[in-house]
Amino acid sequence: MAREFNWPVRVYYEDTDVAGVVYYANYLKFYERGRTEWLRSLGWEQDVLIDKGLAFAVAHVDAKYLRPARFNDQLVVKTRISSVRKASVIFEQEICLVDESDETKQQLVNKATIRVACVDMDTMTPAPMPHYLQEEIAREWC
Repeated sequence: MAREFNWPVRVYYEDTDVAGVVYYANYLKFYERGRTEWLRSLGWEQDVLIDKGLAFAVAHVDAKYLRPARFNDQLVVKTRISSVRKASVIFEQEICLVDESDETKQQLVNKATIRVACVDMDTMTPAPMPHYLQEEIAREWC
């Protein structure tokens, strides 16, 4: 089973819509935070990749909305890797509502499969990610 990286997210007023629930597109922002913090946990900052002329760009998202999250809810973004290739990574991510009185109790709010491509910033075409990053992801996270 793939390793899992967890990142807490609090729902702020700015994250919600007129109905008081998280606006659907903001789940993608939460997923981005989870992936960015996962990468940071590996010792990689995205600006280091940018300095190398590379960037990660979302190529595909398949998301399923299961229940609403509301203002001030405590969520956790769960990130797993399902596959890594030379120029892309497929993430399986979930957002769960955390019961703050018992953090082991969680309800699935949203789940997504997200393919992220490594791109050359000059041409915006797929480019191989640094081999040591690709190897670390494959070895430690798949």
